[in-house]
Amino acid sequence: MMNQTPPDKKGILFALLAFISWGFLPVYWKLLQTVPAPEILAHRIVWSFLFVFILIRIQRKKLSFSSFRNLKATLALAGAGFFIALNWGIYIFAVNAGHIVETSMGYYINPLVSIAFGLIFLHEKLRPVQWISLTLAAAGVLYLALDYGKIPWIALALAGSFAIYGLLKKLTPHEALQGLALETLILLPLVLAFLILPIGGSSGAISHSDLRTTLLLILSGVVTALPLYWFALGVKRIPLSLVGFFQYIGPSIALLIAVFIYNEPFTHSHLISFSLIWSGLVIYTLSITGILKRF
Repeated sequence: MMNQTPPDKKGILFALLAFISWGFLPVYWKLLQTVPAPEILAHRIVWSFLFVFILIRIQRKKLSFSSFRNLKATLALAGAGFFIALNWGIYIFAVNAGHIVETSMGYYINPLVSIAFGLIFLHEKLRPVQWISLTLAAAGVLYLALDYGKIPWIALALAGSFAIYGLLKKLTPHEALQGLALETLILLPLVLAFLILPIGGSSGAISHSDLRTTLLLILSGVVTALPLYWFALGVKRIPLSLVGFFQYIGPSIALLIAVFIYNEPFTHSHLISFSLIWSGLVIYTLSITGILKRF
């Protein structure tokens, strides 16, 4: 029997850095609570584009505009830009409104929503064990909705918007940083108009903020792009199954931060709901790592 090649240590380090950074992201947005969520989002798009562009140039690469020659690819990039901005905006709003627990639920169910979208839109076939995963996750969301008397729309909106973003990314040939640069570039004119002109009550934030807030808004591009860069480096070096395990680090850290630092409620209903979702995720992860691959 041939020995399996052990996972690349640098790949593991880069992937862990990415997922741990995403887990602590709520703390960063909490530092900007005095700035309205739409303005934080606008600054995040502007500074993300600039920082990603710098990273691309540091790699001695050029920003490729080839996709704009094709209408389908251009629409896919525009759609991806819209849905990632929607995802970011909902997340920032939810964190600063005290709903970090629900955001963590959104990113727990995201892989399973992506499976469902693959089934609906790409006509992918699911194995029985994956149907079980979807059913458990759906049961967890439904239980919380029935018990609370309202649908956990933040969790579903985050999971849905990111799953649609993933679908649209399949239609563009760009790597992570190139793709993010083009997606934010498409949004740039609207975002700059929002920040500069008195649209929707925007005040620009950075023009009248203290130095701390100004620096935090500028660095929002770094905290957005750097984990994505680490993820891109890591995913090239380690098995996809390992990435599957690592992706739950982020929402787990966020959940712990929500409960133990920001004192958000985690009720008995939350425990039952999350337990159903976690069970579905465990089964799904085992199904792609080989342990339950035959089922």
